[in-house]
Amino acid sequence: MAGPGGRSVLVTGATGGIGRTTVLRLSGAGWDVIAGARDADKARALQAEAAERGLALRTVVLDVSCGTSCRRALEECAEMTGGGPWALVNNAGIPQAGAICDVDDERARHLLEVNLLGPARLSRLLMPGMAARGGGRIVNISSGLGRVPWPMGGWYSAGKHALSALTHCLRVEAAQLGVRVCLVEPGAFATPMLGRAVADLAAVRSAGNPGYEASTRLFGSVDRRVPGPEPVARAVERCLTARRPRARYVVGRDARLLVPLHTLLPLALTDRIKHAATGLPRVPAPGPAKAPSASGVRAGA
Repeated sequence: MAGPGGRSVLVTGATGGIGRTTVLRLSGAGWDVIAGARDADKARALQAEAAERGLALRTVVLDVSCGTSCRRALEECAEMTGGGPWALVNNAGIPQAGAICDVDDERARHLLEVNLLGPARLSRLLMPGMAARGGGRIVNISSGLGRVPWPMGGWYSAGKHALSALTHCLRVEAAQLGVRVCLVEPGAFATPMLGRAVADLAAVRSAGNPGYEASTRLFGSVDRRVPGPEPVARAVERCLTARRPRARYVVGRDARLLVPLHTLLPLALTDRIKHAATGLPRVPAPGPAKAPSASGVRAGA
């Protein structure tokens, strides 16, 4: 059968990493899967891979950062399913690593469009139909770094922290509509995300910041040691199939350790740990202090 009662599910960011593993797992379990992908060629390749495995899934071109693309894709989904998907998995995301002061407004806005506003937009557009059909599910993929803010990845942590807050509010607001909302918070898994984070570091790198060297080594080391994303796909499936799903699922040994540890330890200690891990000095280097540039600032402003 196509999921419980023949229900369908739309998964965003479906051509790589967690998304790809999730759609293949759900399709294998009999769900009616619609894989959302920004790149049409990658969508076709995913569909072909599924067919080689004897799996059936459909695809839709969907750029979650673009309102027009979201509305067009949801219209296609409504035609495919006779009204719209029963469930939405907001998985699409980007890392945008780099020091806070090195990430310009354009890059920061794009991260928020993909990681925060996109999930909010799709949820808003799909919830009325879910309610009219008697209910549905929304699963938002956040990150352990949404609760453990990480230097040199501040924008990513900020976006995921905001997505977590939005999810908790939406869960309460959507209950009266019969729509259950879950949050999945993965730790580090072997996906293209860490490689993209390393590329981000190279793209925005500022001279003389030791955090870039250490963070590049750290991301590379983590990428070589972590397992594949199958545990995250299993957690998503539990969100969709459980009669009463949990509000949040923390996935991965590192996330299950670091999230409570970061909550319990004093900030002074977690700051020291982050300084050590990122190579960022705790005190200024010896020498005369360099005043910030006052270019373009009006006197007395």
